[in-house]
Amino acid sequence: MHDDRTLVEARLRRVLDERIRPAVHPESVPLEVAVWHAPGEPVPVAEGLAADVEPVTVGSRWGAPWGTSWFRVTGTVPAEWAGKTVEAILDLGFDENMPGFQCEGLVYRPDGTPVKGLNPRNQWVRIGAPVQGGEEVRLHVEAASNPVVMGPRPFTPTPLGDLETAGRDPQYTLTRMDLAVLDETVWHLVTDLEVLGELMAELPVDSPRRWEILRAAERALDALDLQDVGGTAERARACLADVLAAPAVPSAHRISAVGHAHIDSAWLWPLRETVRKVARTAANMTALLDDEPDFVFAMSQAQQWAWVKEHRPEVWARVKKAVADGRFVPAGGMWVESDTNMPGSEAMARQFVHGKRFFLDEFGVDNDEAWLPDTFGFAAGLPQIIRAAGSRYLLTQKISWSRTNSFPHHTFRWEGIDGTRIYTHFPPVDTYNCSMRGAEIAHAVRNFKDKGTARHSLAPTGWGDGGGGTTREMVAKAARLRDLEGSATVTWETPSAFFAKAEAENPEPPVWVGELYLELHRATLTSQAGTKQGNRRSEHLLREAELWAATAAVRTGFPYPYADLDRIWKTVLLHQFHDILPGSSIAWVHREARATYARIADELNGIVDAAQRALAGEGTVPLLFNAAPHTRAGVPAGGARPAEASGRTTHAGRPDGGHVLDNGLLRIGVDPRGLVDSVLDLATGRETIAPGRTGNLLQLHQDLPNMWDAWDVDEFYRNTVTDLTDADEVTPGDDGASVRIVRTFGGSRVTQLLSLPPGEKRLVVDTEVDWHETEKFLKLAFPLDLHTDRYASETQFGHFFRPTHTNTSWEAAKFEACNHRFVHLQEPDWGVALVNDGTYGHDVTRAVRTDGDGGTTTTVRASLLRAPRFPDPETDQGVHRFRHALVPGASIGDAVREGWRINLPERRLDGAGEVTPLVTVDRDSVVVTAVKLADDGSGDVVVRFHEAHGARARATLTAGFPLARAEVTDLLERPLADTAPPAVDDGRIAVALRPFELRTLRLKRA
Repeated sequence: MHDDRTLVEARLRRVLDERIRPAVHPESVPLEVAVWHAPGEPVPVAEGLAADVEPVTVGSRWGAPWGTSWFRVTGTVPAEWAGKTVEAILDLGFDENMPGFQCEGLVYRPDGTPVKGLNPRNQWVRIGAPVQGGEEVRLHVEAASNPVVMGPRPFTPTPLGDLETAGRDPQYTLTRMDLAVLDETVWHLVTDLEVLGELMAELPVDSPRRWEILRAAERALDALDLQDVGGTAERARACLADVLAAPAVPSAHRISAVGHAHIDSAWLWPLRETVRKVARTAANMTALLDDEPDFVFAMSQAQQWAWVKEHRPEVWARVKKAVADGRFVPAGGMWVESDTNMPGSEAMARQFVHGKRFFLDEFGVDNDEAWLPDTFGFAAGLPQIIRAAGSRYLLTQKISWSRTNSFPHHTFRWEGIDGTRIYTHFPPVDTYNCSMRGAEIAHAVRNFKDKGTARHSLAPTGWGDGGGGTTREMVAKAARLRDLEGSATVTWETPSAFFAKAEAENPEPPVWVGELYLELHRATLTSQAGTKQGNRRSEHLLREAELWAATAAVRTGFPYPYADLDRIWKTVLLHQFHDILPGSSIAWVHREARATYARIADELNGIVDAAQRALAGEGTVPLLFNAAPHTRAGVPAGGARPAEASGRTTHAGRPDGGHVLDNGLLRIGVDPRGLVDSVLDLATGRETIAPGRTGNLLQLHQDLPNMWDAWDVDEFYRNTVTDLTDADEVTPGDDGASVRIVRTFGGSRVTQLLSLPPGEKRLVVDTEVDWHETEKFLKLAFPLDLHTDRYASETQFGHFFRPTHTNTSWEAAKFEACNHRFVHLQEPDWGVALVNDGTYGHDVTRAVRTDGDGGTTTTVRASLLRAPRFPDPETDQGVHRFRHALVPGASIGDAVREGWRINLPERRLDGAGEVTPLVTVDRDSVVVTAVKLADDGSGDVVVRFHEAHGARARATLTAGFPLARAEVTDLLERPLADTAPPAVDDGRIAVALRPFELRTLRLKRA
């Protein structure tokens, strides 16, 4: 036989595009349209429905950026359509290639009942099936004219990312507002041919199955009358029946399809628009569930569920019913799909506390899985947190985005810093927006790395990012792929059903130890410094507020602000979403975030001040309140008393015009340029700064990544660097025990203060930058005379090690990494820590000196600021303040302690006398991260702590109040069924912890 394959395939494509798809809606009549443009922010539904509208025609321009227009469409179903299926086709001006990234709508009936969402791949609204004929149609569309921020040329700077700069010109053209007949036979023919054509394209050319499909498609096309598609569609479908009925082979890969719409809680749209995106999607999915009995939809992020409940109660009622039916599934058990690199220990724990508690309270659902498809890498402390929240599984696909190395597993156990292992799955379909295309299904099969030991994988199916969810076309394709020769099998299932099957067939998969580092989007550790500092400050203020409010409540009857703390925590957790905290959202999002953090700080400072005043009482004794988990200036952790004297710091000039600071523990040399050329540990005589090098060196790089401007820093940024060594001023500080430096470069100005606190072994570097650069990257460098092949970075509830060398591509790829409060480098008997109060990105490099002593210089650099122009063209322009401290001679314990110290500044207040801690622990390596009252209002005291040095620890926890008994609990403060209550001896509890082990105790007051 002659090879006519390409001829038939080309014929199939053209006939589908030009004849069959247009025949899906063979008859249509126009609807009458009128519109009201809301003058400002979105209005309540009742107001939009009642607004005075003006006639508008198809072809009219509408929709200022970020505006809302209420369209009213009316019409009459033609009498001759009686008995047919009729739909309204409402095209607001969609680009079908951009679902979720442009205008969208939510359709209502006149009584305010939501019908479904409208988006580029979902433009229909069912009127009747069948209709009577002559029926009156009246629908209202709340249409959001969200601008296309990422346009045809991605990453181009645009003013559209903020309401204040976006302008008012209409962006969209009303394209179609019709009533139309749906020919369901033709619609099914389209799906048949799409599924078979897409499958055929993925099969080997010499595969018999491919040629069987080709010939069946050819027969179907021959059976079709192109001038009467509707009349011959059934005949064409009959030609395809046999190839569609051929079952999959027994060894076929099995895909669990989970209906999903990964909705970014903010990204190229503000938070307020996400509220509406979620409502549109939820309305769409509940409608689809009604039509498709096999379909299952999962929605993550408790915050998004809470938005529906608060803002769209009519949609919420439908969601609750679908949840009760087991088909609309709460997933993930977190407040939002947060970043996991940067949130602190308690914040990461509270993501699960607030997320899981919402689903428990609303639906009685206790999620087993963490659901984080799009998060930019996963911190090594996360497995223990997932397990401590009562969950067992993790799903993500983001590591497939890595640019250097291919991750070796799709199903594995992920081991965290304490040894906890979590059963983890990476969907081999490599997208969280699966649309059931043949190419996607075939890719999942080819890509699956666990062949031979497993055959199950998961496919999150539906339009996401900007929402929309699963479409009826995806459901129809999945139905044909349920059992089809040549394809993987597809079944709609819940996440929990998938994980149960996966674990049953592959109970002992490979193990991956340590962080899941994304070899991409590394600049998210630095972009939008104001957002990152707001997060860090909020986390520590919440610690203070809970600690002092709990202490005051137990000691003085102070009213514990349960509701306020709950609300503030949820606000902070929301802003840890993986496009807010990482700095990859539009200007509007970050402008609002900065204002929110300022408001939170005022509120939390008010709680702290009120609680401390209640504790201090009336008096004139100068008290230092210590909220850190270690003793400071003689003041115990969680207590207050007069501070102990701590010596003095001296300042002297040098003959070369430089400066010397000395406090008896460290001697700091500052050269005439304001660079630190010596940091001498006086106890050991050890010099910290590498020979011939200088610390406190600001370095400026060109920074234009190949794409993903706010997200990425590409390794070639290191190829060019400018050392900022010229100083405008280098003078003694006003206190006589510090050095002030002023530098200018480009359009920017830096003012630094180098200080050596009396009695403390740390050089404090305060840096103020008035930043006006574009596409630049600013680093603060300390080249250390230190030889080590690894260094420690703090993460949640501990730390872990990264190499300083680049022996392999895996190590070389980690050229920018995350730390929390400290980075620590150590030779066996001497180490150095660099601690910070609000930066996360850093890099560590090593070089062997070719002159002098031939020793090793290990350089640690903190990342301060970037200046990308997309999606926020004014990223970080303005004034920023950073605080770092270099701690020579530091053990890992010193790094932990100094990291807490720099983030929890002392507070001073006059009072009657000493305030004893509510809870004490007698070992520094056991760090208390939270002291609070139980969330249930019982008055029980909850204490969370962990071993922080990476070694086994025995300690005694002592309650500073009459203690009846104690319970070991999970993060949600629920007693652990398999753990005996600890013994209590006169208010003391003995604890033994493994390295980095996390524990929560609930202390019941006598």
